[in-house]
Amino acid sequence: MDNNLNNEDEKCPKCGSDLGELAVAPTGSKLRRCSKGSWDAQTRTATGCNFVKWYPLDPTPLDEKCPKCGSPLVLAVTRFGKKMKKCSKGGWDKVERKATGCDYIEWINGTTEPLSETCPECKSPLVLFTTTTGKRMKKCSTGGWDKVKKEATGCTFVQWLKPGEMVNTNTGEENLPPEN
Repeated sequence: MDNNLNNEDEKCPKCGSDLGELAVAPTGSKLRRCSKGSWDAQTRTATGCNFVKWYPLDPTPLDEKCPKCGSPLVLAVTRFGKKMKKCSKGGWDKVERKATGCDYIEWINGTTEPLSETCPECKSPLVLFTTTTGKRMKKCSTGGWDKVKKEATGCTFVQWLKPGEMVNTNTGEENLPPEN
C-alpha cells in the first residue's frame, strides 16, 4: 500500500503548494491538508485551499473466522469512522469498482442497554444507546427507523448525553442470584 505517509515533498494537486504535516482526525483517520489551507473547528469550515489527502487505516486482525470461507476476520474503519468486520481475503478493485475475493462484511453498530427510567412521552422503558464512536443517548425502546421510507417509527424521544454525563443503568438485575 503506497500511502506516501513519509513523503514530505508531496504537492497539493489543486494549488501546487506543499502538503502540511500528518494529522489524525477524531475518528482516528490520518490526513494531510494543503499548507495553504486550514480547518476551523468552531465553524466547521475550511479556509484557503481545501484539499485533504486521506490515508486509509490498516485493518486490525480479530480472533474470529469468516463464516463464508473460514479465513481470519479483520476490523476495518472507513474514513468517516464507520466500523466493520470483514474477511481478510476480501478486497476492492478500484478499476472495475467491485468486490474481489470473499465479500463477507458485518457492519458494527452501537450497543443498547436497558434503563430503569420511562419515556416522558409514551411511558415505555428507555434504553441507553452508545454509538460506535462513543456518543451516548437515552431513547425510547419503541423507537426505530424504517430504511425503506427513511423515517422514524414508534416514539421519537431522544436525549443526547454530554461527555461524562452519567445515567442510572440500575435495572435490578444485579440483585438477582446467579443463574446455574
